[in-house]
Amino acid sequence: MKTAEIKLTVELDEANNPDNILWESTDSENADKVPAKAMFLSVWDHNYKNTLKVDLWTKDMPVDEMKRFFYETLQTMGDSFLKATNETLIVEDLRDYCAHFAEKMGIVEGQ
Repeated sequence: MKTAEIKLTVELDEANNPDNILWESTDSENADKVPAKAMFLSVWDHNYKNTLKVDLWTKDMPVDEMKRFFYETLQTMGDSFLKATNETLIVEDLRDYCAHFAEKMGIVEGQ
């Protein structure tokens, strides 16, 4: 069995707000720590039947990039949900909402 490790390093300011987010993976061809401006981590707790979440972004994360980050996260959640459940009709509804979200946030798809 193969094992891979993903490591997140969050550097905090004096008020415990993220200054820098770095991530690295043992399964990556890149051995360097890669900087990120934001991250969403969700883990399903089977015993308690709930989601454990960590949502972080740095102080210098631009608002336009945060809007795109949310949009792309919603899109990929649809991809994952479709792959996991094969529920095509609700994923189509989610895609419709993503298009609505993109329009309201001024996000141009494909950029």
